[in-house]
This record gives sequence, structure tokens and C-alpha cells, in this order.
Amino acid sequence: MGGVSRIAGVYTPHEHRGNGYASACVAELTARTLELTRCILYADVANMTSTGIYRRIGYEPIAEAISFDFV
Repeated sequence: MGGVSRIAGVYTPHEHRGNGYASACVAELTARTLELTRCILYADVANMTSTGIYRRIGYEPIAEAISFDFV
């Protein structure tokens, strides 16, 4: 998908969680990205903490993806 920036794999080590570091980084990166192009964020919908943060930043769910590995 051209003309779109993607954010994925946001992670905060356990000892630094709850301080707002990742929230601030995602919010700032999103704001800077939106000055230039569109932005999407891949998130684990089962993680209510992160999805709540992303919604407060302004992200809205638009689709869900499922990955299958066949062996």
C-alpha cells in the first residue's frame, strides 16, 4: 500500500511499563507521520491496555487480520 506509513511491534520492557513512554512515542510518531502521509497501526486486539491507549491517541479499528501457518 503506497503512501501509507505503518507502525507495528510497539513494545515496552516490563520494568518501564506504566510510565507512558510508549504512548508518548506512538502519539508523537503518529503526529509527525500525519504531517506527510497517512498512518496505520497494527495492534493486538486482545491486548486491551494497548488498544485503549491507541484509541485515546485517535486510532480507530478498521479491520482484523489473521495469520495461518500450514506445515
